[in-house]
Amino acid sequence: MPRIHGHASQVETVSTGADKAKLAAAGCAGRSAPWSAFYLLGKQDLWLRVVALLVLLAAAVGDVLHLRVGQAADRLRPRLGRSEVKKVVWPTRKEAMQMTGYVFAFVVVMALFLWLTDKTLEWVLYDLILGWKR
Repeated sequence: MPRIHGHASQVETVSTGADKAKLAAAGCAGRSAPWSAFYLLGKQDLWLRVVALLVLLAAAVGDVLHLRVGQAADRLRPRLGRSEVKKVVWPTRKEAMQMTGYVFAFVVVMALFLWLTDKTLEWVLYDLILGWKR
């Protein structure tokens, strides 16, 4: 699993009234998109509801990108991406194989535990409490 070292970045705030209105519109469009697409258009074909959902989500993303904050993030993103990738410390092959082994062992142990718990509860509930002999 890659380890990423901390990175301090500048935080921009929404300060103008127009940006606040755009951000509110984006929030409303993004939150209402699923409701609008699937409940208001409930009797329409599925493809029409999916298209409506995608259009509303695209409108919300477009609103955010027109904000000054969104535009600044677009300019900053490529530089931050490259610098963050350079900071990643990848595990060695041995470490990756060990962690994979631990995950597989944990999955097997949990599967056995859940199976045993299920069978125990089944026995207690059906055989002891309800008296249903199979």
